Amino acid sequence: MKKAIHHFSFGKLMVYLFLILGGIIMIFPFYWMITGAFKTTLEIQMFPPRWWPASFSLDNFKEAMRMAPFGIYFINSVIAMVSCVTLCTLTTILGSFAFSKLNFPGKHILFGLLLGLMMVPFEMIVITNYRTVIDLGVYNTTLALIIPFTSSIFYMYILKGFFDSIPDSLYQAARVDGCSNWKYLWRVMVPIARPSLVTIILLNAISCWNSFLWPMLAVVNRELRTLPFGLYAFVSEGGAKTELMMAASTIIIIPMIILFLFARKQIVNGVARGGIKG
Repeated sequence: MKKAIHHFSFGKLMVYLFLILGGIIMIFPFYWMITGAFKTTLEIQMFPPRWWPASFSLDNFKEAMRMAPFGIYFINSVIAMVSCVTLCTLTTILGSFAFSKLNFPGKHILFGLLLGLMMVPFEMIVITNYRTVIDLGVYNTTLALIIPFTSSIFYMYILKGFFDSIPDSLYQAARVDGCSNWKYLWRVMVPIARPSLVTIILLNAISCWNSFLWPMLAVVNRELRTLPFGLYAFVSEGGAKTELMMAASTIIIIPMIILFLFARKQIVNGVARGGIKG
């Protein structure tokens, strides 16, 4: 019995050490970015590196805000993110419900074909999307930032799996009682799937907020640029102004950190409930 207790304690200790090591590895880039935002150019270039700034000055943040109109970029990012998340969430809910609970010819074949699109990287379809926004006449507008991200088969696949875990008997009972598909979806399915939806919304929001390649191609007007493109202001032929870039990066990630802190409980619930089959 004592050997078993000692063996269990040692294994538990190794698990905690592994988790602590993993946590340090994940947190270190954020630590380096935030501390670098307060360092001077000399401190950034020092070797061996200085792990802590000599003084916490806001000069880098002030200079970063002066070199790029981050206020305009922030508004553009918020508009694009909210629009993309809203439309994508709506199409994800409708598509997931259709593939999970409705019966129509070719349902499984169509869903399999859509899953195949997950194997295609975004970079391979960026030219097609580029031609689409030009043909629609929305190039260099806010709509160009939104249209390619109004749906996602990946999020649909996640939510469909959760909808599949809800017993079909509940759906059949609701239909017998005269509940329409639309009412059943919004009054039963969506409230039950709220933790999973919060997780999907958060992942989608982070993806839209950090998008760089597509905004760079879809808009050329500086007044329509988003926050990630603002980092370009600190790159020149002579190299990058690392301390200013880190200050700007800190400004960019703060909204996502706040969003994550508010939604972390829902994310845990979504992951936990997503593994429960009805």
